[in-house]
Amino acid sequence: MGLKRTIIAIKWFPSHVINLLTLRLRKINCGKGLSTHGTLFVRGTGTISIGENVSITSCRETNPIGGDVKTILFAKNNATITIGDNTGISNSALVAVDSIAIGNNVLIGGNCKIYDNDFHSLDFNERMGTVDLGVKHAPVVIKDGAFIGAHTIVLKGVTIGERSIVGAGSVVARSIPDYEIWAGNPAKFIKKVE
Repeated sequence: MGLKRTIIAIKWFPSHVINLLTLRLRKINCGKGLSTHGTLFVRGTGTISIGENVSITSCRETNPIGGDVKTILFAKNNATITIGDNTGISNSALVAVDSIAIGNNVLIGGNCKIYDNDFHSLDFNERMGTVDLGVKHAPVVIKDGAFIGAHTIVLKGVTIGERSIVGAGSVVARSIPDYEIWAGNPAKFIKKVE
C-alpha cells in the first residue's frame, strides 16, 4: 500500500468505525468486507441488509461527482432495502416505504436517488392534511451487474435489468430490460449492451 493510500485509510478510519457501530446498533445485517468513506445517514425502522464486499462512499473527498451529498439509507416502518455483494454506492439516497432490492455487482454513481414511493399524495386535500394517506409506492429492483450513472433518479415500480446501463442525469420512470442502455429525462432506450 502506497503512502497516499495509507494516509487516506487513516483519515477515513474514524468514520468507518462510526458507520459500523451505527449499522450494528440498528441491527443491520452486513456481510464481510464492507468499506465506507464518510458518515452514512441511516434512518427508519425497516430492514436493511448489506452484502459482502460492498463499498459505500458518503463524502466529496473520495468521490467528488456526488458533491457534499451524504449516502442515505432510509427504510421506513416495514420497508426493506437489500444491497447485494460486490456493489458500490456513491453519495446516493435510497428511500423505501415498500422495498428496494439491489443485486450483486451493481454500480450506483454519485448523487443518485432511488425512491420506491411518491412521498406525497397527488390529491391536494390529502397532501395538505396532517397524515398524507394517498402516497403511492411500488418496489424497485436493480438486477445484477447494472450500472447507474451519476445524478440519476430511479422512481417507484422500476426494474433495471441485468447488466443494463443508465446514463448520467437520467430519470427512470419505467422498467429497463436486461442488457440495454437507456438515458435521458425521461430515460429512453439507446441501444443494446454488447
